[in-house]
Amino acid sequence: MKKIIYGESNFQKIKINNDYFYVDKTEFIETVENLNESFVIFLRPRRFGKSLFLSTLQYYYDENSKNEFEAMFCDTYIGKNPTPLKNSFRILFFEFSGINIDNGVEKIHESFTFKIRVAIRKYFDIYGYGQKDIEMLENINSPASLVEYFFEVAKNDRIYLLIDEYDQFANAILAYKMEDFLNIVGKGGFVRSFYEVLKSATQTGVVQKMFITGVTPITLDSLSSGFNIVSNISNKKQFNALAGFTQEEVQYSLENSIYQVCQDIDRQELLSKMQEWYNGYLFNIEANERIYNATLVNYFISNFNYDKCTIPTKMLDSNVASDYKAIMKLFNIGDSERNYKVLEELIENNSITGEIKDRYDLNQDFTRDDFITLIYSMGFITIKNEAFGEILEFKIPNYVIRILYFNYFAIELKNRNNLSGLTDIQALLIDLAQGKIEPFNTQLNVVIKTLSNRDHYGFREKHFQVITLSLLSFASFYFIDSQPELDNKYPDILLIGRDEKVPNNYLFELKWMKSSDNYESVKQEGLKQIEGYMTLDKVKSIPKLRSFLLLGSKGGVEFLEVFRTKR
Repeated sequence: MKKIIYGESNFQKIKINNDYFYVDKTEFIETVENLNESFVIFLRPRRFGKSLFLSTLQYYYDENSKNEFEAMFCDTYIGKNPTPLKNSFRILFFEFSGINIDNGVEKIHESFTFKIRVAIRKYFDIYGYGQKDIEMLENINSPASLVEYFFEVAKNDRIYLLIDEYDQFANAILAYKMEDFLNIVGKGGFVRSFYEVLKSATQTGVVQKMFITGVTPITLDSLSSGFNIVSNISNKKQFNALAGFTQEEVQYSLENSIYQVCQDIDRQELLSKMQEWYNGYLFNIEANERIYNATLVNYFISNFNYDKCTIPTKMLDSNVASDYKAIMKLFNIGDSERNYKVLEELIENNSITGEIKDRYDLNQDFTRDDFITLIYSMGFITIKNEAFGEILEFKIPNYVIRILYFNYFAIELKNRNNLSGLTDIQALLIDLAQGKIEPFNTQLNVVIKTLSNRDHYGFREKHFQVITLSLLSFASFYFIDSQPELDNKYPDILLIGRDEKVPNNYLFELKWMKSSDNYESVKQEGLKQIEGYMTLDKVKSIPKLRSFLLLGSKGGVEFLEVFRTKR
């Protein structure tokens, strides 16, 4: 079995010795080249495979890669259908990840300048420029001056400019301090000045092609008056599957990995799990297929237990989780309270409506649609349906993102309301798995009593459900399903153990009682609903299931267990 591409984004390394299993995305090289655009930007959430595609462009178009072309591309679409421009450029490649933002603007400037100097030095070295040209770089200490010098020296070259993660460090700055972001990226900032020089190079003809990758359009807008030459292809139908995996590509990956070793595995069950966890993204309303997060699919295959033919113990790569938790700080841009309400609405209703904006101006009010565009760009929501006109309906794409949301809300609840005890929630959930209900009941009571008695909170049943889900989300040993559809009936929460070692599974139905409600009526309604769920084949098939009605009010939460009827 060949190696799985996990954490590797160098196309040459992957292909030259043919050691890696490769999902062919080279058809998109032809699609990009056929565009009536020379300078494009492509945005996708983190960990979707953008860097690998950029590396593919590098080796396809580099004039120095002619001798290796057959070895790298012989078994790919583009190798069998080469375009007129293959191996016809010199490649200038800037990569802006990993810039440390912790030590202030001066250090950011220093790190950004260093990245540019390294890229130019590499270019000069690869394409045979003299030592004097290289040595001159050490005396230049601003990004704009460096590229001005470069384009003067390389003015007779035909350059394809590649920029990877153009916004990575800028988004990180934005998450901490808007003022620093505007100083760096806004008018007169060193990042904007850098891009203004790049624009000039496109007008002189030295830069003939450009492909930029990133996550959000925030920085793009801040640069727009100085860098308004790029075409944003991110939401075009033909590029829906440029990054990430289609269902067919996932099947192909499994055929060449897990299915070779575990031939008797239940393939449909395996695919269903992967769909639930990693699939769901749509980047154009007219596109035919939803897309998987490529890195997480490769993580799954790499960490699959091939000896026992069982799925990974951890379905979420901790590196990916850290990425997403870091960029959740962007949730506080603009009106953080309004943003919080948008996220709350999303969890309550499983959908929100809004409009995707191509770019926006951070010097103006950051609107609700701006925030929706931001979380869409980062992969926290995806297109569900067309609502009307340019208004779209969005949903949470998959289980990975849903759990990250719930974790975020639990932390926000703690921070906003000075709640004690939530640091020990994992221990309470272990007790819950072992059948000890009381510790979790006690903690939920503390939270509900605290929040529901604050008049400004506008507490209702959906709040009760979101809070309960947020606390349960830290139970990494459970699959958590919120209002799953079961034959047109909807239990509020199902907790299903990820493996047979988990002693108990749970069904929770939640009811919120206002002071005007009749206790007995609400109670009987809830009990009747649970009894109805228990007649469903899908519920009957869940082993070791305990079912509870959770009756919540300002006075706290009552747990009422409903036992299966023995026949």
